Amino acid sequence: MAAAESEERALLVQRLRAAVHYAVCGLCQEVAEDKAVQFSKQSLAAIAELAFRQCETFARDLEMFARHAKRSTITTEDVKLLARRSSSLLKYITQKSEELASSNMEQKEKKKKKSSASKGGRMPREQETPVTESEDSNMA
Repeated sequence: MAAAESEERALLVQRLRAAVHYAVCGLCQEVAEDKAVQFSKQSLAAIAELAFRQCETFARDLEMFARHAKRSTITTEDVKLLARRSSSLLKYITQKSEELASSNMEQKEKKKKKSSASKGGRMPREQETPVTESEDSNMA
């Protein structure tokens, strides 16, 4: 059983590595076209490997931040803590986090208004539309 799990994990890591390599190659190709430079295959592989290892480090750090706070879920505060050394990245993450929070608040307000309006004046039974299972699960 452990051998199968180990093999499955190795395949997953290999797929992730390939995805990072593909993304790095695409980004480097954009830079190459924009700056009129070329990247050797060895340099692309080195950049991809560095990016993959940095992502592994970030993932471990995020896990440790959450564990230190006695949580099992990584939050935006953990990500901000991770990005604290890059002021521009921290500023960007903070801005996006605030945008998401305000968007979530707006959606909650709309749901509240919609539910209070439907409680006040219910539609006749034959005009009501049934809630599908997917809509119901999205409301939770």
